Amino acid sequence: MDFSLYEKLGISKKVYEFGEEIIKTLKQRFLEIDALAEYNQAKVLYALQKNRVDASCMQASTGYGYDDIGREKLEKTYADIFHTESALVRPQITCGTHALSLALNANLLPGDELLSPVGKPYDTLEEVIGIRNSTCSLKEYGVSYRQVDLLKDGTFDYENIKKAINEKTKLITIQRSKGYQTRPTFSVKQIGELIKFVKDIKPEVIVMVDNCYGEFTCDIEPSDVGADMVVGSLIKNPGGGLAPIGGYIAGRYDLVERCGYKLTSAGLGREVGATLGILPKLYQGIFLAPTVTASALKGAIFAANVYEKLGYKVVPNATEDRHDIIQAVELKSEKAMCAFCRGIQYAAPVDSYVTPIPADMPGYDSQVIMAAGAFVQGSSIELSADGPIREPYAVYFQGGLTFPHAKIGILRSLQEMVNDGIISL
Repeated sequence: MDFSLYEKLGISKKVYEFGEEIIKTLKQRFLEIDALAEYNQAKVLYALQKNRVDASCMQASTGYGYDDIGREKLEKTYADIFHTESALVRPQITCGTHALSLALNANLLPGDELLSPVGKPYDTLEEVIGIRNSTCSLKEYGVSYRQVDLLKDGTFDYENIKKAINEKTKLITIQRSKGYQTRPTFSVKQIGELIKFVKDIKPEVIVMVDNCYGEFTCDIEPSDVGADMVVGSLIKNPGGGLAPIGGYIAGRYDLVERCGYKLTSAGLGREVGATLGILPKLYQGIFLAPTVTASALKGAIFAANVYEKLGYKVVPNATEDRHDIIQAVELKSEKAMCAFCRGIQYAAPVDSYVTPIPADMPGYDSQVIMAAGAFVQGSSIELSADGPIREPYAVYFQGGLTFPHAKIGILRSLQEMVNDGIISL
C-alpha cells in the first residue's frame, strides 16, 4: 500500500503503525460485530418486506400531508423493527432532545411526577425538565421531578428507587447511553431488570427509554424487555447517515397517539405532517442503519484500545461488551481535549480545514468543544467528537459511516496529541 496518501492526510508512519498493531488484535471482535449487523439487517429487511414497501412510498407529500402512504408504512416498519404497537417517525421532530421532550410533554400532566432512576439526565434535558429553569419546561407546567443517583459502581440503587416511587410517579425515564458522563452505558438486559423492578412496584407507571446511540448495537432493543416507549433521533443510528432530520417514538399505541397530537394539534394528530420528499432517505437510512452502526462500533472499539494502551481511562474499556456507539476518553486537560477534537475535525470530509474551539452552546451549562465535519449538521452517527470543558476533561467520540473513516479519524486525533507533545509513542 502507498503510505504517502496517509501522510497527505496528516498521519505519520509511526502513528499509522501503532494503529495497525492494535487492529491485528481486534479481528475476532470485528467478526462478531459483522454477525450482529447481519442479524439486524435481516430484521430491518423483514420489516420492510412485511409492510410491502414499494415505489409509491418514496413520493413526496406537501401541505397537510393527508394520506401519505409512505409515511404510514415507514411508521409501521419502525414499529415492527422495535416490536411495538405503534411508532411516530417524522421530519417535524427536529432532534433527539425534541423527541424526548415531545414524549414527556405528551404523557405528563400537571401534578404528575417524572422519575429518573439512573441519575442526572443528558445536559439538554435539564432545561426540558426544569432542573435548570427554562421557558416552557415541565416544571413550569406543574410537573415535578426527582432522581435517584446511581451507586458508586454505576449500578442501580434499587432501595432508594423503591422509596422514590409514589402516588404521583407517572413516568419513569431511563437514559440508555452515558451522555456527558463517564458512567457505564446500560445493557438492554440491565434495562429490562430495572423495568421489571419498577413495574412490580407500580404496574401502571409508564417507562420511557432514551434509546439514542444504542439502536442496533445488540440483537434486541429496550422495547423487547418491557419499555412502553423508546425514543431516538434519526441523525443518529437509525438514520444510517442519510436522514437529514427527524426523530422517532415507538411504543404503546395510546402513548404514541398522544405524541402525535402534541406534535401537531388536538384533533389533527398523526393525520397531518408532510414528508416533503425526504422519504427515500429515511427508508434507505433505516435499511443501512445496521451496517453503519456496526462501523461506528468498530471505530469505538478501536478508539478504546488505542487510548487505553496509552494509559488513559476509557469508558467502556478496551475489552468490555458495548451497548452504544459512544466512546468516552478521559484526557485530563483542556489542551488534550482540543488536540483530540482537532484531529477528528481534520479527518472530516466536510469542513476539514476548520479548527474547533470551546464555546457556549444552547442547552449546556459549560463551554463545549465539538468536532464534526458531517454531511448532515449535528449528525453523530457520522464521525464526531465533543465534550464539555470540565473535569474529568472527557471527550466523547462517536460515529463513522465506514470503519476506514473512523480509523483515520482516531489516528489523526492521536497525531494531534503527538504533535502537541501530550503523547510520546
